[in-house]
Amino acid sequence: MRHLVLLSVVIACVGGAIPIDNSHYVEGESRYVWLTNDEGKLVLVDLWEELESRPGTGADNEYWLFTRQNPTQRQIITHGDVASVHNSNYDASKPTKFLLHGWTSSGNSAFNIVVRDAFLAAVDCNVIVVDWNHAASGNYLRAVAGVPSVGEYIGDFLVWLVDTGLSDWSQFHLIGYSLGAHVVGNAGRRAGGRPSRVTGLDAAGPLWRLNPHALNREAGRYVEAIHTDGGIQGMLKPIADADFYPNGGISFQPGCENSGCSHSRSYQFFALSVRKDSFVGSRCNSTIQAVLQICSGEELNMGNADIGKFGTGLYGLSITEDDLHALKTTAF
Repeated sequence: MRHLVLLSVVIACVGGAIPIDNSHYVEGESRYVWLTNDEGKLVLVDLWEELESRPGTGADNEYWLFTRQNPTQRQIITHGDVASVHNSNYDASKPTKFLLHGWTSSGNSAFNIVVRDAFLAAVDCNVIVVDWNHAASGNYLRAVAGVPSVGEYIGDFLVWLVDTGLSDWSQFHLIGYSLGAHVVGNAGRRAGGRPSRVTGLDAAGPLWRLNPHALNREAGRYVEAIHTDGGIQGMLKPIADADFYPNGGISFQPGCENSGCSHSRSYQFFALSVRKDSFVGSRCNSTIQAVLQICSGEELNMGNADIGKFGTGLYGLSITEDDLHALKTTAF
């Protein structure tokens, strides 16, 4: 079977088109699924494949600081080196946003750039992009296996910042996209659930349905999840204090023709919410209501930059074509 699937991919590539179809995929049962990285590159993943090499660890994490004084030129902060903090533009009195990219990506991924720029436009804060590309590289299974270690190292980094008087727990907001969402879950739990806020953007679905290292509500004081490709590249089930399901939380999101585009809408919608804070969800009684977009309960804003935000429940909302136009012309 595997040879037939791969042969079809080769034939399609020769013909100039790749058949991007995840209609066969059933979470927790299917062997193959098309996945994309932060840059939109498509890969046919064999979820039953053996690890190709030893998983990476968080020992290779790099912490790139961006502020309004250096919005595009990174400054490196080294865990355990207080001088690297004092010699940077880091300001302990301001909120600190940590950004975690996904599979096969790096600190220079589109997710990091889009969300970093949104935060610095909206809030005078520290943005720390965590480059974990060494552990995120290789086949998907290797990256999944490296997630706990990467998160644990980040959790220790947070503890170090607090213990050395360089911040406090009320100032930390951790944001992760795809596999990065599970990384921030591990980081927050390693830090005892003390970060003020944790946001998972379409947390990766394949191999995570029953995974004990998946993002959950124990990662921070307030944990939020935004679902945009639920059941395929992202998780559909509620995993946080507050779970948002824009346009039902599934493919295809407005303006998208494939799962990868829908997956990336999570961080694009979030970036726009940071800049404008205009996405309001209505509470749902169940995931089914959220998917069917028939929610009419109390309201809670999705996303935004509020470090002290809090809420619980499932929320549905619509993203219109007008919103998408603003997404393209205002946020990026």
